[in-house]
Amino acid sequence: MEPRAAAAGAGPAEPGLVVNGRTRELGEVGGHVTLLEWLRGSGLTGCKEGCAEGECGACAVLVARDDGPGRTRWVAINACLVPAAAFDRQEVVTAEGLGQPGRLHPVQSEMAERGGSQCGYCTPGFICSMAAEYYRPGRRPAAASNGSGAADEEHGPNGFDLHALSGNLCRCTGYRPIRDAAYALGQPDAGDPFAARLAEPAPAPAATTTTSTQGRYVRPADLPEALALLAAEPDAQLVAGSTDWGVELNIRHARAALSIGIERLPELREFSVGADRIDIGAALSLSEIETRLAGRVPLLDEVFPQFASRLIRNGATLGGNLGTASPIGDTPPALLALDARLVLASVRGEREVGLASYFTGYRQTVRQPDELIRTIRIPLPMAPVTAFHKIAKRRFDDISGVAVAYALTLDDDRTVASIQIGLGGVAATPIRALAAEEALTGRPWTREVVAAAAEEMARAGTPMSDHRASEAYRVAMLRNSLLKFHAENEEARS
Repeated sequence: MEPRAAAAGAGPAEPGLVVNGRTRELGEVGGHVTLLEWLRGSGLTGCKEGCAEGECGACAVLVARDDGPGRTRWVAINACLVPAAAFDRQEVVTAEGLGQPGRLHPVQSEMAERGGSQCGYCTPGFICSMAAEYYRPGRRPAAASNGSGAADEEHGPNGFDLHALSGNLCRCTGYRPIRDAAYALGQPDAGDPFAARLAEPAPAPAATTTTSTQGRYVRPADLPEALALLAAEPDAQLVAGSTDWGVELNIRHARAALSIGIERLPELREFSVGADRIDIGAALSLSEIETRLAGRVPLLDEVFPQFASRLIRNGATLGGNLGTASPIGDTPPALLALDARLVLASVRGEREVGLASYFTGYRQTVRQPDELIRTIRIPLPMAPVTAFHKIAKRRFDDISGVAVAYALTLDDDRTVASIQIGLGGVAATPIRALAAEEALTGRPWTREVVAAAAEEMARAGTPMSDHRASEAYRVAMLRNSLLKFHAENEEARS
């Protein structure tokens, strides 16, 4: 099946999208109908609902996204979280569109041959996530390691990154046959239509309005229009990756009279590196940020692999993670350690606020109802010694009990010139460990000094007991985290 049936720029007068090469009208979906619901209502039932929270991956589909001038990238996302209206004039591929009985896609064929599917419930999601990695630009065979043919346990000899499947859960077969299928994949054939699609432009975002009895969805044409909408209706729900709002829709059945789609606004997707700062657009996905930073911010490089799953990172944004103001978000502690600042925009203009003064209470901030986050600004130069410790029950795809981020600069005599420590999960807001920072600054970087500062860390915030961790455990983790950071960087240099 051809990935596209319509020429670029063509499309129905009413909101619609291209699914598996066929143009379909969206209908009156408003802002509450998810892409998963819409696909299943259209007869494409391979896409499943398992958790409705973006944790199981049974709902994964492929979408065509921009990958630079004139190029497209196939990206896997959780269809259960995103509003269908956000895909007006976009291209979506489900497992049904990759292959058909008797003409299977290579990913489907390998999964079948190697026993990667039994009940089949979660298989379509695995197939779509695996296909996104199959077509990932730059995926090449890895160098042999110890004669095994694999670079490490999580990267196959064919260059397949197993973390691409970190958001997909298997309920019956276990992961070995799925891994075997992933590692058996070669490169796409020359005539593969999905591979050929990568050399063409991605669909441009479309200004969209769709209404239902439960509310309307509007994708503005530009930032001024979005700000005007927000000024007129400050209670409107801003929707970017929808990895948080989608859960509210599904689990708590929340509804917004107006949802404003902002994830494709060019003004919120800008990225620049200057002499004294890095500016990151609030609507860039974490996967896009990771690619564009290309290792420039080592602290964030530690955060990205531990932030939920690849499926979630393909949609989640820094603007959303900061906009929800959750005290257990993964990025705020790191951005606090980096002394980040936010650019807030409204019809009244723009203002810049330090992240350290942005949070005011539980899920409360200084952002006004008619404002949105435009840019996350990281000052340069950055501290040379950094680390991110996420304490959670699972290694990946989990919410932290405690998160700690460090940014340390030492003088030539190995005294602490400056240190910034961001904390999550120990107070009603993300916070700085100011007392511990003060106990370290200007003092020798020694075990004794750090041990005393660790006691100050243990008193930071107001840890509570809940289903993720007890108060005593959180206190112990704060203390031990600083001791671990010193042990790992005892010989660090300025």
